Amino acid sequence: QVQLVESGGGLVQAGGSLRLSCAASGNTFSINLMGWYRQAPGKERELVATISSGGSTNYVDSVKGRFTISRDNAKNTVYLQMNSLKPEDTAVYYCHATRLLYPVGPYWGQGTQVTVSS
Repeated sequence: QVQLVESGGGLVQAGGSLRLSCAASGNTFSINLMGWYRQAPGKERELVATISSGGSTNYVDSVKGRFTISRDNAKNTVYLQMNSLKPEDTAVYYCHATRLLYPVGPYWGQGTQVTVSS
């Protein structure tokens, strides 16, 4: 099993910045893909960004140019730097990870609230 613990959410004004962190523990050997999803009230959970163990990244179009995902493999930690935040970025943000070896997951964190006021 892999445990994921997020931190860094909060309340920020539009145009501001926040940095989310997610630390993985437990059976972290062979963790491959890590990423962030978000779920706004009344909406389905959506992919925000992912990063592979080799550093390849992927972003949803709505955050390109504003959000940056990065990871520290030695610390089993993934980060999401969020700049130029908009009210529509308000959501619960969930950390996500999968492994190459069984059990592959997916694994989820408990979520951290991000609220952007206008």
